[in-house]
Amino acid sequence: MKIIIQLIVFLSCLYGFAQEQESWFYLRAKDTLFSPEFKQEGNTLVYIGDDIAFAKALKPYQIKRFKKSYRDARAANLKRTFFVIADRPELLDDLLNNATHLFEFGEHIDEADKKIFEPNDYGLTSTIGDHQGLDVNLDYLDYLGAPKAWYYTTGNRDIIIGLSDATIDTLDPEFIGKSKVIRKSSLSKGHGYSTGATAAGQGNNGYGFTGICSDCSIYATTYGSYKTLDQLLELSRMGVKVINCSWATTRYYETAQDAIDEMFSYGTIIVASSGNRPWQENKGAVLYYPASYDKVISVSTVMHRYERPEDHTLIQEKNGKYYGENIRNYIGRTFGFKNNDLNGKQITYPISTKTLNTAVDILAPGVGLFRYGEYALNKKVDYSIYGQTSGVTPLVTGTIGLMFSLYPCLPTDEVEPILKITATNIDYIEANKLYAGNYGAGALNTGRAVKLVHDLYNDNEIAYIENQDFSRWDFKLTAHSKQVHLSNQKFRDSSTLNINAKQEIFLGTNTTLKPDLNGEISLRINPNLEKECDLRLREKE
Repeated sequence: MKIIIQLIVFLSCLYGFAQEQESWFYLRAKDTLFSPEFKQEGNTLVYIGDDIAFAKALKPYQIKRFKKSYRDARAANLKRTFFVIADRPELLDDLLNNATHLFEFGEHIDEADKKIFEPNDYGLTSTIGDHQGLDVNLDYLDYLGAPKAWYYTTGNRDIIIGLSDATIDTLDPEFIGKSKVIRKSSLSKGHGYSTGATAAGQGNNGYGFTGICSDCSIYATTYGSYKTLDQLLELSRMGVKVINCSWATTRYYETAQDAIDEMFSYGTIIVASSGNRPWQENKGAVLYYPASYDKVISVSTVMHRYERPEDHTLIQEKNGKYYGENIRNYIGRTFGFKNNDLNGKQITYPISTKTLNTAVDILAPGVGLFRYGEYALNKKVDYSIYGQTSGVTPLVTGTIGLMFSLYPCLPTDEVEPILKITATNIDYIEANKLYAGNYGAGALNTGRAVKLVHDLYNDNEIAYIENQDFSRWDFKLTAHSKQVHLSNQKFRDSSTLNINAKQEIFLGTNTTLKPDLNGEISLRINPNLEKECDLRLREKE
């Protein structure tokens, strides 16, 4: 065990309060038929319907937006939820009190949650965006907090995402003007289209949908060369920052590990799918490559859609057994109940998982992802059903593209720590405990990852590290922020933590730093720390 602490610890917290400029809230109607009509007058909306009580409640206010949204709506509430922007928060109470025949529930949106950006092709859950793209459900991007990441950056053309997969069409609207095919690959039913568009499909172009790093460039190549990874090396030497590998093999090659080490030294991150073999078949014993090589980020699946088991509990027709499906933060796609008791222990069906093992680093949503390849080739709106990890991996790849876009000088060995520190801890779910130690740090949160990059490299921000429990892995961070604040956070056993901060490090409540003989904690203050480059923030409209 080794602990080095050279820091200034402050026992007080600094808070800042943003002045409210406008009120945002969600409103739930009693009826799916309610669909009020407005006309645009300047920057405000004017109600043109004939409901007197509704019109009277609206009259004292300036309404900027009143639209249906699928955002955070449970199945029973779909098509009844509205997103509203008004000049004053009192409107919500006026509507709930004076238009009770129309509305049953509403809630204000916190100031912190207003820091979002939505492109004009964001799909059915769009709130502030002017939706002009396909009517597709992108709620998995809501789960990842993508609009919170896009508040800071939507990518940059000089950040190149590598795609080792099936081919893409560089003239397709999602790829035109930003993509290049380095080595031509097979069509494979549009697999390359789907992974490429998920990672970096062009956003805000009024077409299709938006990828995670929508303003990043794409270099596409084929896949294979398992021993030497020649195609990946070629991309890395061309300056590609992150390469997506939605393929896997069970063969380990030392020469491939050498190639990955070389690419890492060039500043390239490899992200790869962990494989699709369920726990029932291998119980974590089988490793897939390149995902399981050192310095590669291995990605498996987590569920995202329904907030609680009771929101989507079904019954099997054949045997009358209850089961839950696609419940948020659960490892498996489906789970059952012990003794068929809805109040009993939940048991994930091992057959419904994808490859989990000790090499997995992080999870991302796998079921319900829009498959752009089907639309590009067949004009069919289609979603993933079984959560193959090949479709999940580009969500992580695109997130890394955003991180580099925001701060191009981000050290390569700090990318994975940031992804893990900001991941959603899913240890609390009883059904997940069977797989403990095999699902990495938890579920990817793109919004928190990008925000942490922003906060670490902004002299006036507080960078928060919280709500995780790490017993392994190496965590290295450089912080120019006003303060690094740890709370409800554990680094123990063989984990290592190395923070080099310019200003302050704060050890808050429920912080545990307890390494064993294989772990190490090093917290240092260096007032002379200098940034290698500046943050590149998205230009606000």
